[in-house]
Amino acid sequence: MSKSKPAGHRTTTWSAYNDALRKRGSLLIWVEKEMAWHAPHEGRSGRPPVFSNAAIQFCLSLKVLFKLPLRQTVGMVASLLRLAGLDWTVPDYSALCRRQKTLKVQI
Repeated sequence: MSKSKPAGHRTTTWSAYNDALRKRGSLLIWVEKEMAWHAPHEGRSGRPPVFSNAAIQFCLSLKVLFKLPLRQTVGMVASLLRLAGLDWTVPDYSALCRRQKTLKVQI
């Protein structure tokens, strides 16, 4: 009985292979400038929420995706908004903690 050759792939274009490996590590986060970051006034009594559900959802999605604590999530969101050229305020970690109890994170 003869031995079969092991299946293998020989890379001949190393530059294309290196580019493909580099692209695997790229990260794209889409932030729309038209997104309602601040919550609209609801007309109910009591203090209205400052940040919209979309803003909280964005922050909590990053928290879940990168397995971050709330304070580190706030720092990451602040740096992402700064990189995007947006001067939006970032929800405090206590606001995220309070709102994550009632808001379902959908990824």
